[in-house]
Amino acid sequence: MSWSLLELIRNNPEILMESLKKRNIDPKIAEKASELDRKWRQTLQEVERLRHEHNVASSQIPKLPPEERKKKIEEVRSLLSVIDAKEKELESIEEERDNLLKSLPNIVHESVPIGPDDSYNVPVKVWGKFQVYEKDVEVFLTQVRGLSPSYETVKRKPAGHAEELEYVLRLANTIKAGEIAGSRFYYLFEDIVWLEQALILYALDVVTSKGFSPVVPPYMLRGEVIQSVIDIDTFKDAIYKIQDEDLYLIATAEHPIAALFFKEEIESEKLPLKYVGLSPAFRKEAGAANKDLKGIFRVHQFNKVEQFIFSLPEESWKYHEELLRNAEEIFQGLELPYRIVNIASGDLGACAAKKYDLEVWMPAQAKFREMVSCSNCTDWQAFRMKIRFVDRKNNRKGYVHTLNSTAIATTRAITAILENNQQEDGSVIIPKVLRPYLERFQKAPKDVISPRKKT
Repeated sequence: MSWSLLELIRNNPEILMESLKKRNIDPKIAEKASELDRKWRQTLQEVERLRHEHNVASSQIPKLPPEERKKKIEEVRSLLSVIDAKEKELESIEEERDNLLKSLPNIVHESVPIGPDDSYNVPVKVWGKFQVYEKDVEVFLTQVRGLSPSYETVKRKPAGHAEELEYVLRLANTIKAGEIAGSRFYYLFEDIVWLEQALILYALDVVTSKGFSPVVPPYMLRGEVIQSVIDIDTFKDAIYKIQDEDLYLIATAEHPIAALFFKEEIESEKLPLKYVGLSPAFRKEAGAANKDLKGIFRVHQFNKVEQFIFSLPEESWKYHEELLRNAEEIFQGLELPYRIVNIASGDLGACAAKKYDLEVWMPAQAKFREMVSCSNCTDWQAFRMKIRFVDRKNNRKGYVHTLNSTAIATTRAITAILENNQQEDGSVIIPKVLRPYLERFQKAPKDVISPRKKT
């Protein structure tokens, strides 16, 4: 069942409190929200009573004799002052209540594993044949616990993507990029540039074939919007702000697409609305500290194809699974072996009620790395952005549900191809599904990326 936060604090506050406990958050904040809502409803009743009293008194004025009419007019004016004060009180309580509700994370779905951190994430599926270096078999098997993966042991451990890209293929330069822009920036050259374009076209092809409309969104958002679409505390280490302007660089196309109907109503018969966004993503990665400093896995800018759906509340869970299937189809086409992970309650961002990660096996690192994040945000974003649906046929209104999933984050997909398709001579086999796209480019490689000659 889908609940809005207002419905929960009025009718089932225990569900909200239990969800907060699952996220290791003090549930007393739910009690305060419930108390503010009770106060708001009581004040609303008082305002409505006073308005009715005012209307009755006003309607009596024309029927009264002159002496009584003057007295009644004064009474109505006095009543208007009381109403005005009460309406301001009502507005203040509503603002306090809604700000408190906006600070709350989404309700954790019943199928989400409970635990304080990512060590409680649960692998639910594996796909593909995994190449595992013979000394890493035990480590590999601990990461696919409870599942039955198909794998082969190999005697040669491939070079890590950073070494392969920069020193074997010689098709990137992070050293010079670091000199001129700082760490986590990069130059990409020649065949890797073509490979990135092929990945973008391929992902767009797959997702648009499912009925998604392509969109290039704004690359910046105003403060009011960005704070409505994300949990600003969670993203404070990720978002770049433009100095002296009320603008923020986007961290994903999800955010501007979510804001496409900011403060608008959508006719229910138009739902679902499905979009696939193409944009750069800008991330400070301040919270990443010393993680993934080498190479292009965790960087400050990358290109991304993003799936997004606006749906009716009762349909969002089926669309969550649809988004995941689309992402799986993309990575199965690339023949990159992966696992699907159901993210634990303590590792969920505030926006999501449930999230799947698709993680590709990286044989050089002997670990799975996230390629796709697929979330159902239910009405969390819509409540903050005031995006409602109107169902005139059934005489109902409500907040839409929003869902998002990565289709391709190009730099991460490139790292996965480099480690999984690496040959002994240092060359890299290009996934077959990308070759028709590369054929469109005269200078692009056709089936293999070979080391660049030294200059």
